[in-house]
Amino acid sequence: MKLKIYVSISFLMAILSFAQEKKAEKATFNQELATSLGADQYGMKAYTIVMLTTGTTKIEDKAKMGEVMKGHMTNIGKLADEGKIVVAGPFLEKNKENYRGMFIFNTKSKEEAEQWVKTDPAVQAGVFSYEIFPWYGSAALPLYLKHHEEISKTNP
Repeated sequence: MKLKIYVSISFLMAILSFAQEKKAEKATFNQELATSLGADQYGMKAYTIVMLTTGTTKIEDKAKMGEVMKGHMTNIGKLADEGKIVVAGPFLEKNKENYRGMFIFNTKSKEEAEQWVKTDPAVQAGVFSYEIFPWYGSAALPLYLKHHEEISKTNP
């Protein structure tokens, strides 16, 4: 019994040690990648966040609301495919600001982000309204979308 515990602890310690070594290794700076992503010297860049809020229109007809939301999701996919949206998603609980969801747009222009959010059928229908904020984050953020497709079995 002691031997099994010793082997298990030794194995665990080896794994943790390897993980720490890997974490300690500094990635090599990739100028080509940084330039292609528009990164500054810190690996960051400007984006625009759009916070979707509850709009003034309430659609009672479930079929009509379903169409609007299907159009909303299709539009998100289109904007993501075009490289305009890098993050999109709903909030999972109510909040005092009535934020329903958010987009992070791959632009530093609030005007351009507003043009893009206005293509959303739910915004057009008045189901959602929005607030726009400039934001500074990792220039590598758009790269996660490629991997998202690898881990999602179905799309909403």
